Amino acid sequence: MLIFIILLVVVVVIFAVKDIRLNLISRPTFKMFKKVLPPLSQTEREAMEAGDVWWDGELFSGNPDWQKLHRFPKPELSDKENAFMANQVETLLAMLDDYQIVQKDKDLPKEVWDYLKTEGFFALIIPEKFGGREFSAIANSTIVSKISTKSLTAAVTVMVPNSLGPGELLLHYGTKEQQDRWLPSLANGTDVPCFALTGPEAGSDAGSIPDSGVVCMGEHNGEQVMGLRLNWSKRYITLAPVATVLGLAFKMYDPDALLGDKKELGITCALIPTDHPGVETGERHYPLNMAFMNGTTYGKDVFIPLDWIIGGQECAGRGWRMLVECLSAGRGISLPALSAATGHLASKMTSAYAMVRQQFGVSIGQFEGVQEALARIGGLTYTLESCRLMTAGAIDLKLSPSVVTAIAKYHMTEMGRMVMNDAMDIHSGKGIQVGPNNYLAHGYMGIPVSITVEGANILTRNLMIFGQGATRCHPFVLKEMEAAAMEDDDAALEQFDGLLMNHIIFAASNAGMAFVHGLTRSCFAKAPVGGETAVYYKQLSRMSRGLAICTDVAMLMLGGELKRKEMISARLGDVLSHLYLASTVLKRYEDEGRQQADLPFVKYAIENSLFEIGQAFNGFFKNFSNPVVNFILKRIVFPLGNHYHRPSDEIAQSICERMTQPGVFRNRLTHLCYVDENAGTGVMENAFLAMHDMQAQFKDLKQWQRKGSVPTTLNIEGAINYALENKLLEQTDADAMHHANKLRKKAIAVDNFQPGEL
Repeated sequence: MLIFIILLVVVVVIFAVKDIRLNLISRPTFKMFKKVLPPLSQTEREAMEAGDVWWDGELFSGNPDWQKLHRFPKPELSDKENAFMANQVETLLAMLDDYQIVQKDKDLPKEVWDYLKTEGFFALIIPEKFGGREFSAIANSTIVSKISTKSLTAAVTVMVPNSLGPGELLLHYGTKEQQDRWLPSLANGTDVPCFALTGPEAGSDAGSIPDSGVVCMGEHNGEQVMGLRLNWSKRYITLAPVATVLGLAFKMYDPDALLGDKKELGITCALIPTDHPGVETGERHYPLNMAFMNGTTYGKDVFIPLDWIIGGQECAGRGWRMLVECLSAGRGISLPALSAATGHLASKMTSAYAMVRQQFGVSIGQFEGVQEALARIGGLTYTLESCRLMTAGAIDLKLSPSVVTAIAKYHMTEMGRMVMNDAMDIHSGKGIQVGPNNYLAHGYMGIPVSITVEGANILTRNLMIFGQGATRCHPFVLKEMEAAAMEDDDAALEQFDGLLMNHIIFAASNAGMAFVHGLTRSCFAKAPVGGETAVYYKQLSRMSRGLAICTDVAMLMLGGELKRKEMISARLGDVLSHLYLASTVLKRYEDEGRQQADLPFVKYAIENSLFEIGQAFNGFFKNFSNPVVNFILKRIVFPLGNHYHRPSDEIAQSICERMTQPGVFRNRLTHLCYVDENAGTGVMENAFLAMHDMQAQFKDLKQWQRKGSVPTTLNIEGAINYALENKLLEQTDADAMHHANKLRKKAIAVDNFQPGEL
């Protein structure tokens, strides 16, 4: 006891007496910190500093404030946005024949292009004073989602001008003259925009773009002015073949010091009319049979005046930061909207098909193998819609949460892929026969496009989510990095000392509480609500503690090497991501009034996220380089073992029961799915409703066959007629059953083509 007391006093003195602490703790740690600090390129630094920390910061804190989550405004459409959905969007959807667009014309009809322009579909984000719609992010997202359930080509065509493009860049950074010049013509459709960033040699590594702009004197409108001599080659540019105005990213150089003493100014963005001399556009790509316009743009020795730089001359070299901040729209609105639409469409149509399609004399939805896949579709669709709502809601708070939008982009597109694969598996032969009535095929083809664009998914998961999150969202790391970069060593050490002490307390607290919650299964943790979801708040808080302590240890042990240990860092990023996804589910459940019918979907979504968190931690512990530290961390986070599991069969079956019952809940789950009475979606839904209405009568028919009252050798039509003739059925029921069966046969049919027709 005496030895323990002496040691305790020594520790207290070391940490309490500042001079001793500086010499024994802070100064050596500071030197080590500067040594292991990962080197950051200029583009990495700008990306790190861009955007806002939002709920992701709470999840990294180890102690999320769940009341704060509940206080975020519920994302809702305004009256004018609802009116646009009910009128313009519905009118557009009725105009679209996606089979004709994709398989035959390879383009939208002229009347659709005209309607999109005149009705402001390209001006959703442009303020009303410039002639735009000035809609919210949630409206933008909802419109794109709804269109996507009918035509991915039309949805992409609408989403691009309203995400990363000249319109958004002009709104945030454009000069008044540029806004007055371009925004009205973009709003009324006179101009169609595209934005060129990706090139043959620079995709994910945008900082290495070879495209250049050299400051020089040149002729413009008959006068000698200072400007840029541009050379570029870009590909994969959506709307490039039809664009009238080109947003261009390039590296800007000033070799003759015409603007100052800085010869390399960095990435810059400019706005150029496509009819400007030297601009070449129009060579078209064909991305996986999708008909949206995508292609190339080139320019050789193209001279433009300096005031064509977005934001004017003072924004020269600021292009990368501008792009990173504005990429949040694509990652946080457009691509999540497409992924959520996949869920809405797949849930509505697959639940209907599972009931309508029969094998071995029963609906395939009664087979547990099908139920497992259908439950996954329903559970992930609930997650997708939850994440779409909350992420777009963050952007409506005038935030640019770069980590959150990267999470949404990666995980929602991957979940969309899983949902579509399950839908295709259940539809089987009907899913793979392309034709006017196949509502899945084009979405299936288009999934890899979402996976690829706005930052390829492998890059997003392995570098962006945790790479940015670990520094931006951590309460101390970024501040410690800033202290380490200070030129005044004494001032830097003074600032670092205070941060380090708080950091040590933070880490010790998280380690201690993670261990205690692990031993008690979080029984004594606080939850902001009662009922069946309370346990999920407790478990997520516990995993937040685990993430915080594992992040601190990984950064301490690996330092700059962590940047290259992508498999390790990606697993910690997965933990953060699923904490966020589960948060969005809880937020939606509360916002929508804790609907009892939603509870199986909530349970499925969160238990699935907790399972994925457990798997990510398992991978982290198994592959962490130091076995002693690995052992300690594992016992801190999971002292009694990792007991997270996939959602139970009981939850899955409860989901399937709700999905295959027509009514309010199923309509809420799939409310963005457009059902076209003249196309495959309408055929399937009508068959589903008709078969459900006669479900009891068909059940009786099966029982009569089992008892021998109706011969089992008869097909359905024959069995109905036999039952009618033998007074087992009334005429009205027999007629309704024949009608339902006729619709059923039409729904399960696939498209056929005459020889030579294709």
